[in-house]
Amino acid sequence: MNFTIFYTIISLSSLGILAGVILYFVAKKFKVIEDPRIDEVNEALPAANCGGCGYPGCRSFAEACVKATDLDNLFCPVGGNKGMNDVAKILGIEVVEKEAMLAVVRCNGSYKNRPRTNIYDGTTSCKIVHNLYSGETGCSFGCLGLGDCVKSCKFDAIYIDEETGLPVVDEEKCVSCGACVKACPRLLIELRLKGKANRRIFVCCSNTEKGGIARKNCVAACIGCGKCVEVCPFGAIEMRENLAYIDYKKCKLCRKCVSACPTKAIYEINFPPKKPKIEPTAEIKMEETN
Repeated sequence: MNFTIFYTIISLSSLGILAGVILYFVAKKFKVIEDPRIDEVNEALPAANCGGCGYPGCRSFAEACVKATDLDNLFCPVGGNKGMNDVAKILGIEVVEKEAMLAVVRCNGSYKNRPRTNIYDGTTSCKIVHNLYSGETGCSFGCLGLGDCVKSCKFDAIYIDEETGLPVVDEEKCVSCGACVKACPRLLIELRLKGKANRRIFVCCSNTEKGGIARKNCVAACIGCGKCVEVCPFGAIEMRENLAYIDYKKCKLCRKCVSACPTKAIYEINFPPKKPKIEPTAEIKMEETN
C-alpha cells in the first residue's frame, strides 16, 4: 500500500516536471516581444480608461498608437492636444492638432415647454423607459430626464437641472469622451466643436414630427418651417425629416438663423447680447427726406 502511494507521487511529480519543461520550451518558441514604447505611451496617457478614443482602455489605445504609421485617426479626448503631442514625441512622428469638442443636449423640452401628460413611477433608467413607452409627455423624442447620461460620465461633467428636468453639460469638466452620447437611448446628445471663444449654435430639438404636432407637444420644438435654411448664407443648415440640422463645420456663427427661428429652437451659447436696433427719430427722418 505504501509502495502504491510512493509510485503515485513519483509518477505525478514526473508528469509535472515534464509538463513544466514542455511549457518552458513552448513559451520560448512562441514568445511575443512587446514594443517597449507601448509602456511609454501608456504612461503618457491620462489613465482614464473612458473609451472616448474608441478603444477599451488606455493600454489598448497605446498599442494602436505604436502600431500606427500616423496619428491622424487616433485621438485621446481626455489628454487632448497636449497629450497627443506627448505621444507623438515618444513615437517620433508629427500630429495635427484637433479642435476641441463638447457634448451638447439637443432637447429644450423643459417642464415649462413640454407639459406632462402622465407621471412615471418605476425603474429610473432612460433605456428601460424608452423601451417601455413614449414618456411622460406627448413628445416621444425628448429627454426622459432619468440621468443615464449622468451615470455614464466619469468626469462629473453632466447633471440634471432640477428646475428644467434636463441634462446640463459643464463646459469646464467635459472632455468629449462620448460616454453620455452612447448612454442616451434617444440620441439627444451630440459632440460638436467647442467653438471660438466657446461659442456654439445648434438646433436644440430632436423631434421629427410635422410642425403642428411637434409644437403642440413642446412649444420650443423645431417645426420644420425652413426659415433658418433660407437665411443661412453659408449653406450650413439642412432639413432632415422635418427637423433642421446645423453643420458645425460649415457654420460661421453669424446668428441669422437664431433670429429667424419662430420657436427659438436654435440655441446660441456664450454670445454677447445683440445690440438693439435704434429707430431713427422724426427729426432724422425729416433731414433724410430733405
